[in-house]
Amino acid sequence: MTTAIRNITKDAMYDAVAPDDFEAMLEVDRYNNRSPAFDKIISATHDHFWDPLDKTYIDFSEPFDLENQALMPEDFFIPMQLDYVRNSLSEKERIRFMNEIVRWNLSAILHGEQGALNLSASLCHVLKDQGAQEYAANQAREEARHVTAFAAYIRARWGTPLPCGETLKNLMVEIISAPEVYKKIVGMQMLIEGLAMGAFATFFQHTTDPLGRKLFQLVMTDEAFHHKFGKLWADRTIPKLNAEEHAVVEDWAAHCFQNLLFNLVNPLQQRAVYEQFGLDADRVMEELQTAVTDEKRREEMKESANIFRVLIKTLLNAGIITERTRAFYAMYVDMDELKAEGDTMVGDAIAEEGIAFLKTVNFRNRGVATLMAAE
Repeated sequence: MTTAIRNITKDAMYDAVAPDDFEAMLEVDRYNNRSPAFDKIISATHDHFWDPLDKTYIDFSEPFDLENQALMPEDFFIPMQLDYVRNSLSEKERIRFMNEIVRWNLSAILHGEQGALNLSASLCHVLKDQGAQEYAANQAREEARHVTAFAAYIRARWGTPLPCGETLKNLMVEIISAPEVYKKIVGMQMLIEGLAMGAFATFFQHTTDPLGRKLFQLVMTDEAFHHKFGKLWADRTIPKLNAEEHAVVEDWAAHCFQNLLFNLVNPLQQRAVYEQFGLDADRVMEELQTAVTDEKRREEMKESANIFRVLIKTLLNAGIITERTRAFYAMYVDMDELKAEGDTMVGDAIAEEGIAFLKTVNFRNRGVATLMAAE
């Protein structure tokens, strides 16, 4: 099978070679073939630049009382609805338990940002188009600052992150190691980036920590552009797929979605957190399987920032979901209602507000830099 067929390439700007085929990057004609499709996204990098190590943008020394204040409201934590969990913890322990679950979630986000960094770097090795390659290099730079920022936030609040859950780790290893470009773009640029946008919007809207709120918004100013890369691929690829190729992409997306839906944040992934509080993760998982019905999932997915609603909308807007798999997703959301919402994604308005702030700061900083250079 040739690289082009394996990658399901339908547009020259996504033409790819094997990761170890560096000689292909030295072809003379390649340097005169640059797609302008990514230029606006690349140029906009200056508008949403921020430095996690510069207190002008974010100050990680801002305090928060983890002992007495929960980072998220109690109804954010589904296990807190179980009598077993509630009755096993004192009021003080409940706050600490909820904050440890947030620590686990933010650690997962940190690991996800590391995965996005490695994925972006891997695209630089395989994409032949200079514009696509420059975009991927830019995203790698931005994902690197997200790793720095989330590591700094977790260090400021807890000291160290928690290990990556098996579901997320295995999926990222599969995506990053995959030789097929469509798997990288659908898996990371669309699904995991979409998952991140939903998570960031949820935390931004509900966290009680002003520092965390600022961090989520700053990261969203970058992620909104990363999501556009996947959308460009979908717009230029999905309509040109034959039935067999579409089925391959559609099935891969459904595989990733189902894996995340049922395994991403279940108690078995968070066993170490439960054990800290003398809670049996297997019992919690068993009780949740009874309590969290498909009907309850449907009710939760009516919330615009619900991470899985965001994922379904991403796939639907990309044209990846057809009658073959529509019924699977329709178990959880009203597909017609989702389609009627249009292309606007959760977090777009939050990101725009953040970009306006960054433009102000960066304009002021450029002025200072110019004066310093003149001296």
